Amino acid sequence: MAEEARSRSRRSGSTDRPVVLITGASSGIGLATATRLADAGWQTLLSGTDRNRLDALAGRTGGRALPEDLSKPDGPARLAEAALGAAGRVDALVASAGLGWRGPFAETPSDTLDRMIEVNLAAPLRLIRLLLPGMLERRRGRIVLLGSMAGQVGVRDESGYSATKGGLAMFAESLWYELRGTGVGVRLVLPGAVDTPFFDRRGTPYQRELPRPVSAERVADTVVATMTTERDRLFVPHWLGFPARIHGVAPGVFRRMASRFG
Repeated sequence: MAEEARSRSRRSGSTDRPVVLITGASSGIGLATATRLADAGWQTLLSGTDRNRLDALAGRTGGRALPEDLSKPDGPARLAEAALGAAGRVDALVASAGLGWRGPFAETPSDTLDRMIEVNLAAPLRLIRLLLPGMLERRRGRIVLLGSMAGQVGVRDESGYSATKGGLAMFAESLWYELRGTGVGVRLVLPGAVDTPFFDRRGTPYQRELPRPVSAERVADTVVATMTTERDRLFVPHWLGFPARIHGVAPGVFRRMASRFG
């Protein structure tokens, strides 16, 4: 689809370009991804909660700002309606909006837990349910979900966050099986720590020895790669796939590693 985007971008008229809806585009991975995909020739629909930042990004990329609060149960429906009204279709969805919280699970504020579940897990499912029929009808599309290494392995003091990302990973795998042969691809991007405002918003800084944070732009490059790759799971950095495999085949070894580095 990326090659299609580049070839179409050389034609006149933005409506000829493939359309991507990006959630969490106000900052971090979503913002970097929007910039990369716009440069690759995509027409970008930019969703987030900060209208001013979205408008500035839309001005730089030629995209369309669609502010929405995905922590509200009806937010995804409003966003899907706005996206389809703005562009007529959505060829790709990049679900990068996310919230985190660190601390003992028994001390997790109930409203924080509710918002994590809505934004990290429920909102992508609701959006996909609304946008997928059009992709299936056209027999092409791409669904890119921003997971986390915390959704592949358990992380101390991040139980709620890990649960939402683990659920998203299982959804991605299940949907991948369901959509084989339809022309609609499902990709799961699995970063470790990323140098974004995420840790500031969750209230505690990142303090682990490994993995060291990578840039949002590095993750965005991987998201762009999902538009052409046949790989359904992509770790950022790549070496994180190794501890994930150890976790699967030798959980005792992994737990000793986690005690050392986590």
